[in-house]
Amino acid sequence: MHPKEQLHQYGLRPKRSFGQNFLTDPNIARKIVETALPEPGGNVVEIGPGLGALTGLLLERADNVTAIEVDRDLAAALQRPQNSLHHHSKLVVLEQDAKAADLIGLLRQGPAPAVLIGNLPYNITGPLIRRAIEVADCVARTVFLVQQEVCDRLTAAPGTSAYGAMTIFVQLRYSARRAFVVRRGAFFPQPGVDSALVVLTPHGEPMARETDTFRKLIHAAFAQRRKKLKNAWNALNAPGATALAPAAARAGIDLDARGERLSVADFVRMARELDR
Repeated sequence: MHPKEQLHQYGLRPKRSFGQNFLTDPNIARKIVETALPEPGGNVVEIGPGLGALTGLLLERADNVTAIEVDRDLAAALQRPQNSLHHHSKLVVLEQDAKAADLIGLLRQGPAPAVLIGNLPYNITGPLIRRAIEVADCVARTVFLVQQEVCDRLTAAPGTSAYGAMTIFVQLRYSARRAFVVRRGAFFPQPGVDSALVVLTPHGEPMARETDTFRKLIHAAFAQRRKKLKNAWNALNAPGATALAPAAARAGIDLDARGERLSVADFVRMARELDR
């Protein structure tokens, strides 16, 4: 059933405040689920199930699915007796805000592999990406349908215009790849931009852990992208701190370069030298 008809059946309308754009193409939904769960089994946490376009397909493959829905009307609709998902023993629907939910606990409560998946509302993508970073130790993969521009940023390489702070924080914990593009016509209501499915796979061994110094280096390097690092990082050269120039020399960092030229590994080395 088309989302427009489903919403009408429940007496609901899309809520702009929640950034609701419902996936309408069942073939794309199946591709997303098969990307998230290439083999049957596992424990899935789904952010924003909406009307259940992915949820029903996830239940066909996963051992259990926890669906986190912030919209009380949609959470209730998923649990109505007339909904085909209502009686499914493997499904738990939580009316919660995914930005504050205990994702780590939910991901650890079921059999491996643990997978985090979601069709993310454009207006809160940033905080939900941050949540994904926080749970990197608990998942086999994270699969998000996001605005194509966001996908480009998550998968960007150094020296490209899309490369920035979000890229580095994500790639510190994950390898990121674009699986495929989903055109705007596959949603109701139709958004103004295309989307893309991004697959985040945790590094076998974390490249490093975020430290306060690491975060400061990133934010300063990209606050004004055209600044050279020696100027962008000047505020970090405070009295009592490790001298910037010697630390950069030990880390092999050219302070005449701009932040967009540095790899994640470069930032990691520089943070370690400053924290010595």
